[in-house]
Amino acid sequence: MANPVLPLIGEQLGASKAQISWVVSGVALVLAIGVPLYGRMSDFFGLKKLFMIAVGILSSGSLICALAPNLIILVVGRMIQGAGMAAIPVLSVVAVSKVLPPGKRGGAFGIIAGSIGIGTAGGPIFGGAVGELWGWQALFWVTLLLSALVIVGTMFAVPSLLPDAQQGKRRPFDVLGGALLGLTAGLLLFAVTQGEAAGFASLSPLGSFAGSIAALIGFIWRINAAETPFVPPVLFTNRFYVCALIVSMCSMFAYFAVLVFVPLLVVEVNGLTPGQAGLVLLPGGAAVAAFSPVIGRMSDRVGTKRLIVAGASMMGISTFFLSTYAAGNSPVLVSAAVLGAGIAFALLNSPANSAAVSAVAKDQVGVGVGIFQGSLYLGAGTGAGLIGAVLSARRDAAHPFNPWYGEGAGAYSDAFFITTAVVAIAWIAAWGLRNDGMK
Repeated sequence: MANPVLPLIGEQLGASKAQISWVVSGVALVLAIGVPLYGRMSDFFGLKKLFMIAVGILSSGSLICALAPNLIILVVGRMIQGAGMAAIPVLSVVAVSKVLPPGKRGGAFGIIAGSIGIGTAGGPIFGGAVGELWGWQALFWVTLLLSALVIVGTMFAVPSLLPDAQQGKRRPFDVLGGALLGLTAGLLLFAVTQGEAAGFASLSPLGSFAGSIAALIGFIWRINAAETPFVPPVLFTNRFYVCALIVSMCSMFAYFAVLVFVPLLVVEVNGLTPGQAGLVLLPGGAAVAAFSPVIGRMSDRVGTKRLIVAGASMMGISTFFLSTYAAGNSPVLVSAAVLGAGIAFALLNSPANSAAVSAVAKDQVGVGVGIFQGSLYLGAGTGAGLIGAVLSARRDAAHPFNPWYGEGAGAYSDAFFITTAVVAIAWIAAWGLRNDGMK
């Protein structure tokens, strides 16, 4: 809901487009670091207490944002929001995984995915309307109110599940391993963000890439050397879990690229207003909201693999349709492609959650879900950054990559053509998942 008011924030706080982008990218950086950390912490600390603390952090960040007198304070508040926000996707999945048996989880994951769809569809419309009527600060007062309601709801709804670490199996928490993993993800996203703005050959993104690689090497050493590592190395030798990770990261890469660049396409090429561009996205978000609960329940009956393969296929068809025919054509055709991407995401999201949880041992659920959910944010962040860089680099290209494209928006065709190639990786990985079949 913050995206539509970014121009308003920039105007009131006197910030450039590059500076104002940190209102969004700052949150993405903290999410990429925080999601795996919360997942691992759920293996050591009580779920209800951890969730309430996180929502309390989100509330404090919302208050700082609502009162922010300048951009620096606003970005700090947004990053604090992200530090609390990171708990919500991962701990909700951990709670479902620990409370419900395998044959009952799909429906619950579908409800969670449907909620994401409602937010995707309604957030930009709500944010634009509220920001226009009462100013951008009103959005953060709304978030503060909702956070308070969530804290109250948590007291009654979230079970007081104690992890093994509090049930007689004391294990040290690997702080160094967690820090190295956070640095790997955070520096990678920072490099992509800086590369999109300043060019990937400049010093800042190159240095961040190098730092990310160094942190990754340190993380690999740590998980193999530590007695109780932050992530058990066996997790990365689990073929079914790794395939679910690849599917989730690549599918989020594609879906987020659609969400970010379709509005730019229809505003720049078709001359729509930002409000009309939001309506072009509406069918996709509505499809995620409507189909996710149904598909989640279906995955409990028919298994996850066939649904994930179908979702990857539909996502590839949708992005290829954007690249080949819809880009530069009627907004109705663009919206039809967004609808297909929304249905595809519904087919992918909750079944992939179920596949990842089912692939790991019971004592690895917290860290497994944390890494899995973190991969979604890595996919979203790298998707927006890399496809944005492709769009900038191909602005003046004489011939598009896609030989079948014949309209006048070649750069956008190229962007969605490369997105289709990433979806192909998800499609291949989907065939490596466990063939769980009929339940």
